[in-house]
Amino acid sequence: MRFLPLVLRRDENQKQSFEFDFDFTDLPVKDYLKKMVLETNANFIARTISLTEFRIMQDNKRIYDDWDYVLNVRPNADQSAAEFWHSVAYKLIYDNEVLVVASDDGQLLIADSFERVEYAVYEDIFKNVTVKDYTFQRNFMRSEVFYWTYNNEKLNTLLNTMFADYADLFTRMFETQKLSNQIRGTVELDSTQALNEENKEKLQKFIDRLFQSFKKSAIALVPKLKGFDYNEVSNGANNGKSVEELAKLKRDLTNDVANILGIPTSLIHGDLAEYETGIKAYVKFCSAPFLKKLQDELNAIAIEKEDYMKGKRIQARGIAELNPLELATAIDKLRASGVYNGNEIRIKLGDEPVDNPLLDEYVLTKNYEKASKGGEEGNAKND
Repeated sequence: MRFLPLVLRRDENQKQSFEFDFDFTDLPVKDYLKKMVLETNANFIARTISLTEFRIMQDNKRIYDDWDYVLNVRPNADQSAAEFWHSVAYKLIYDNEVLVVASDDGQLLIADSFERVEYAVYEDIFKNVTVKDYTFQRNFMRSEVFYWTYNNEKLNTLLNTMFADYADLFTRMFETQKLSNQIRGTVELDSTQALNEENKEKLQKFIDRLFQSFKKSAIALVPKLKGFDYNEVSNGANNGKSVEELAKLKRDLTNDVANILGIPTSLIHGDLAEYETGIKAYVKFCSAPFLKKLQDELNAIAIEKEDYMKGKRIQARGIAELNPLELATAIDKLRASGVYNGNEIRIKLGDEPVDNPLLDEYVLTKNYEKASKGGEEGNAKND
């Protein structure tokens, strides 16, 4: 709270009057609004992707090699696997693309910037690949790197237009809420007193101390001074936008971005009443497609074509995997109906097949025998 500068002048009648020197400035744009919404949604996906386990499979049996250690333990010297995949997912969502290159000693590094040269029938080339403060002097061929894209347009660019209007609205609502609770007062001065620099400085210090007492004390008393009269005006606390409306605006923005990314809004806001439905929708429409992108690129680059044709795979297993305990009834039906044998069901649940001849057999319980079998035998006996 500052005392407005006063310019003392005399009019044609030699009467003293005061002229205020106002300085209006534009309201600041709340950039943190967009940052908050993007962080909430992008980090939600990135956290779930960081839980992913990558398995090197050969004919549906897990094998352990260097790729297993790199993908699941330590991709590079500075990041654990969880940190690495969290960064990959976040950058992929936020920038719409992410490039991962391998150093000479086999570390996987996330590029901060790069240039991509595209060709129609030849491999694309990545130039000026920079990781932190280091820029590689060599170019990388498309077959030498992991490169993912998310959508057709950068999420950040896509949202800029929407947030331009919402930021102005939020700023106006925020400033209105501040003004509705602002302490306002009028200061009446005796015009017979000389308003020189010394008096103006004393007056300013007095007003500053007065305002500080209002902020720090539950009860503040204003001394009565000769030639100075302070009157507080109603702050109009019931007039501006409410805090609930500000929260609703932020919630609506979060929902819009969540819908773009395929995240059920009930999960973002922690609505436990719709948790089961929300998590199924999230796995089906957001998490599973995301993991499929990662898995396909890893198989295309890390697995040779000859090895792939012989049954070698990289599987990305995250929160989308089935829980055997929750599906016990369905598993029993599949086994008893003879549709799947035991090992096939284990593979679908993400487990390795076991060397047990009983699990390779197809069984059929009496409940699933042909209903017409008994009827045909009965008719033959009657004939």
